[in-house]
Amino acid sequence: MSRPDTLAEVARRASAGDSTFDVALRELPDHFYLHPGARQAALDPAPEILADPRHNATLGGVAEYLARRWGLGIPAWTEDPSRFLDRPYFPTPIEDLKAMLIAQSPLAFRRRLIFVEAEPLRRATLPRG
Repeated sequence: MSRPDTLAEVARRASAGDSTFDVALRELPDHFYLHPGARQAALDPAPEILADPRHNATLGGVAEYLARRWGLGIPAWTEDPSRFLDRPYFPTPIEDLKAMLIAQSPLAFRRRLIFVEAEPLRRATLPRG
């Protein structure tokens, strides 16, 4: 199976059970970074709403983060209330990291109460410069 080329495809694969949400999401940045001309198209289609609110908020955060980072338009679907959490979420169970994640988390995630590292979508394919 090829890498997903949109966030909507990440959600579709997770919903269909073709892949776990985390695996599908980890594969998207490779396509995004390697195909600059397709970046906006990777973000624009609204992903379906998934059963886990954390996944819905994460998709919104990823789209907003990538759009801000690469100077793209932020898709309107990212502002839907379903793309925000009402309780803080830390993807790590390590308590000692939480203060650092609160300080480092990019705006697109922090405003959704998701606390991640400063470069949450780091990949070997991440363009430099």
